[in-house]
Amino acid sequence: MKNQIIIIFISLVMLLLFFNVGDFIPNEKSRDIKIDDNALRKEALSHGLAAIPAKWEDAKKIVDTPDNPLSFEKISLGRSLFFDPILSRDETITCASCHLIQDGGDDNRPTAIGYHNQKNPKHLNSPTVLNAALAKREFWDGRSPSVEDQAKGPIQAPFEMNMTPKEVIARVKQNELYAQTLKELFPKTGVSFTNITKAIGAYERTLLTRGSFDDFLDGNNSAISLKAKKGLSLFINLGCKGCHTGMSVGGQSIQKFPLRRYDGFIIPISIFVNNHVQFSKFKFQSISKKTSPYPFKDTGGFHGKNGAFKFRVPILRNITRTTPYFHNGAVKELKEVVRIMAKHQLGITLSKKQISQIIAFLKTLEGGPVDYDLAPD
Repeated sequence: MKNQIIIIFISLVMLLLFFNVGDFIPNEKSRDIKIDDNALRKEALSHGLAAIPAKWEDAKKIVDTPDNPLSFEKISLGRSLFFDPILSRDETITCASCHLIQDGGDDNRPTAIGYHNQKNPKHLNSPTVLNAALAKREFWDGRSPSVEDQAKGPIQAPFEMNMTPKEVIARVKQNELYAQTLKELFPKTGVSFTNITKAIGAYERTLLTRGSFDDFLDGNNSAISLKAKKGLSLFINLGCKGCHTGMSVGGQSIQKFPLRRYDGFIIPISIFVNNHVQFSKFKFQSISKKTSPYPFKDTGGFHGKNGAFKFRVPILRNITRTTPYFHNGAVKELKEVVRIMAKHQLGITLSKKQISQIIAFLKTLEGGPVDYDLAPD
């Protein structure tokens, strides 16, 4: 019997190693990377990564839209409304309450806190507003097509600002400057809920950020460290850039998460036949270690667009300043986020060195809103 137990134990270890071999063998690309600055820059640009314009005339060409033409007056009005608590029922909450402009563009909470300290019922984390105008869809499930449309949601949500369009219009009309400006900007429709959110959206379209990564893309080889360059090379060649692309380094598509699940391990059953090991008689059964569909706690039970585990790809600019992470704020450490994404999206087990290099690259995406020299039209 003792020999049988030893055989079973050895068989289990061999099978675990076989089915999880990727977790124990370092990735081939963990070898040190030789960096050619010009080649790396060219490769980054060829894969859709691009620098945020440093001048407004260049940025405006990218963020302006015929549905909401930008003007100095509209942007100024939107800025005032973004920071004005009159858009919330108890006049204590502003758009900036959940989107701290000088601190990553979110609120650094696991879930948004709104009217009367209510939490988002699905425990959703506030996405950054910085560079959001560069995204093709808004919200975690990508249900909104623009920042103007997105602005309508929090204002009306009972657990956020808890207002109705009619109440918002009444509040704004009480401010003579707001009312007069809206009438001048929108002669045909004047003070309307849509026009109010268009003004807010116009301001949000100016919230583009630049970091040392942009300087590197613009030709400054010394703008980022060698470690960050190695991280960028990994980011590109391991496949991260497939989803995290564009000027915003994300926000361009809706993707399934997680693509791969590792919520169980394989054990052999029916090992013995007539008290002898019969490998040809093996049957296999997966023993679940957890019930969450995610590689973290399923707080809030939100499962993406139509419950199909499809999410808007997060914007990675300023990701180092927007902890905690994922839709429900379940993960605090960025190094754990990188590990999870590599394993569950790419099927790759990264070394500590690789994770550190990728984070060094992500730090180059830090930067506050560009101080564009906006002038009256």
